[in-house]
Amino acid sequence: MSTLTELHVGETLKEIQLEPVSRLDLIMYAGASGDFNPIHTIDEEAKKAGLPGIIAHGMWTMGNLAKLFTSYYEEGFIQDYSIRFKGMVFLNDIITLKAALKEKQENQLRFNVLAVNQQGKEVLKGEVLYHQY
Repeated sequence: MSTLTELHVGETLKEIQLEPVSRLDLIMYAGASGDFNPIHTIDEEAKKAGLPGIIAHGMWTMGNLAKLFTSYYEEGFIQDYSIRFKGMVFLNDIITLKAALKEKQENQLRFNVLAVNQQGKEVLKGEVLYHQY
């Protein structure tokens, strides 16, 4: 699909598979976001909190969803989104991002979006409203 205008309801955008989640990714995100909760960067603190290891920031996963729409930046922008966190993302997880067109009305496209880990387990699910110029 070269433009979103050519997309029909039910069709999908090209899936994006992220690199395995690294500790450096999470440290850099903590600095950028200001979220220094140690369960995201320090193994011992995550274990004290009852986790098997450090987990990615939910907003890190959600922010990566924008990559599905990056190649369409000249056509419009993400106007709104609604996300539900479904599972935790751990170090070395490989997250795949997906989007399917749910509705198309004039210059507004509503997509179902999904992030799954390497086992196919949903870690994030929601909708994105994309506004075309």
